[in-house]
Amino acid sequence: MATVTVDARSVATEVRAWIAEAWEPELSLIEWRRRLLDERWAVPSWPRRWYGRDLPPWADDVVQAELRSAGAVGLPVGGGTALAGPTILTHGPDVVRERFLAPLLTGEHTWCQLFSEPGAGSDLAGLTTTAVRDGDRWVVNGQKVWNTSAHHADYGILVARTNWDVSKHRGLSYFALPMRQPGVEVRPLRQMYFHASFNEVFMTDAEIPADHLVGEEGNGWAVALTTLAFERRFGVLMARSRPSAGQGRAVEEAEAEAAEHVRTYSWYPQRAGRPDLAVPHAQQAGRAADARVRQELARLHCLQRVSAWTAERAKAARALGRPPGAEGSIGKLALSNVARQAATVHSLVGGASGLLAGTESTAPFDGLIAEVLISVPAQSIAGGTDEIQRNILGEKMLGLPREPAPDKDLPFRDVPRNG
Repeated sequence: MATVTVDARSVATEVRAWIAEAWEPELSLIEWRRRLLDERWAVPSWPRRWYGRDLPPWADDVVQAELRSAGAVGLPVGGGTALAGPTILTHGPDVVRERFLAPLLTGEHTWCQLFSEPGAGSDLAGLTTTAVRDGDRWVVNGQKVWNTSAHHADYGILVARTNWDVSKHRGLSYFALPMRQPGVEVRPLRQMYFHASFNEVFMTDAEIPADHLVGEEGNGWAVALTTLAFERRFGVLMARSRPSAGQGRAVEEAEAEAAEHVRTYSWYPQRAGRPDLAVPHAQQAGRAADARVRQELARLHCLQRVSAWTAERAKAARALGRPPGAEGSIGKLALSNVARQAATVHSLVGGASGLLAGTESTAPFDGLIAEVLISVPAQSIAGGTDEIQRNILGEKMLGLPREPAPDKDLPFRDVPRNG
């Protein structure tokens, strides 16, 4: 049988012809995305059994580019398509895939991530939220923290302890938790820069149907690592304020959806250091000719270029269908370095007055420097701390000895822990 070669040009030509025939701007957003699923253009790299076309990973980018070019709408952005979807696709089982993948891709269900706890951040495997099987349901009790979008999510990807008599990594299971129930309480966390993009989530006898288990019972650590790999590789998928250049009902609804999503992440550019404003700030402050400022700007530019090249390597690896590798952790560290260097430049330009908040009359650049300075430390923590990324690179990529773990083989109930 002859092998059929699939390339980007042929995929673009085929989907462009389909869009020309199928795109109706006055469809509702859900109706249009269901058409994408029915024709398997939503995620063409996924298996045909699960709404895809078994195409290489680069096909997803090709299709999204053609949709934007036609003024049409693509997938929703956020934790559903970025984290929950790929994880559920990878680990199943089929009953979970059948229940969650389609509404996740259409945007009918929104998702959040329920991993970290007050006593289990970098040592995520030390979590103590419990899930106990009771007939055809699991009963969950515990607390999660730093949960972006939990205040409006329909479901949460939850890692909970289901066995205390084995080692901490082996006693975890991974669930799809219905968020809209009496046993789940979401409390916003007000941060020191006045945003409230994170939440803490309390679960008191919250219920999860037995068939909402992702993967197998006790295999939650491996499933969670899949989610974390996607998180490090792609980062948070930020929506554009206008997701399409087109018009019509579907576009308007997509704009509202994206605006709601991006509102949660309004402080993320400050967390990244706002390197894009470093040169304009230096010029506006009359410091662009200062030798020290120029040296720090050059250092920032170099770090940005290296970070961009790392991102291109990750993109190329994805296009070749390779699993997440070192690029994710390297890229995460590179972004931390860029953010810190950008904060250094802003501090140098703004001086002591850069610590002021308020409007231009009381603070330079409307207090943006102050917000950058108190936001940047989070870049080295969120999505896996810099220390964790270095451990991953040292152990998994460089073959260095593993960090000592005296509690590795102890039953978790015998492991000393806070509280």
